[in-house]
Amino acid sequence: MSTLENRSGSVVLVVDAQVGVVEQAFERDAVVATIAELVERARGEGVPVVWVQNSNEHIAHGSEGWQIVPELAPAAGEPRVDKSYNDAFEDTTLEDELAALGVARLVVAGAETDACIRSTVHGGLTRGYDVTLVSDAHTTCDTSEWGAPPPDMVIAHTNLYWSDQTAPGRTAGTATAREVELG
Repeated sequence: MSTLENRSGSVVLVVDAQVGVVEQAFERDAVVATIAELVERARGEGVPVVWVQNSNEHIAHGSEGWQIVPELAPAAGEPRVDKSYNDAFEDTTLEDELAALGVARLVVAGAETDACIRSTVHGGLTRGYDVTLVSDAHTTCDTSEWGAPPPDMVIAHTNLYWSDQTAPGRTAGTATAREVELG
């Protein structure tokens, strides 16, 4: 149970599902399709969806690469949060958006697994949220030429690592997009 007072809702948090972030991502099409199914399911169940978009020296705010991938379309009224750090909470309006929605639990999907996803799930947990990482709805690019494991191993390790996280008064874990409880 979250440590955030007077909050009980859940949200699907889609992190950096942007053209310039996922264009070279591991199993891009399958992951984007899974995120699309998750988003549609959330909307059907009345669970809010919040979209996070990164901008930095490689992806300029408002550029083609900054846009959400065409397969995913934020609905009117769904909050969009701009960020420039890996953790979607750092120097953004995310906490304000989540507080306004009464959110205590994050269901996280998107990119990149070893950067913004890991930072955001940790950021949420340390800020008092319950956090579920959707194990088949996050991806990353291949950075093995710089010493990282191949992307399938990065994803598998992150899922393994996050499935065993705990913190006082909070829960964390993983579930597939079909198995995750949204409400």
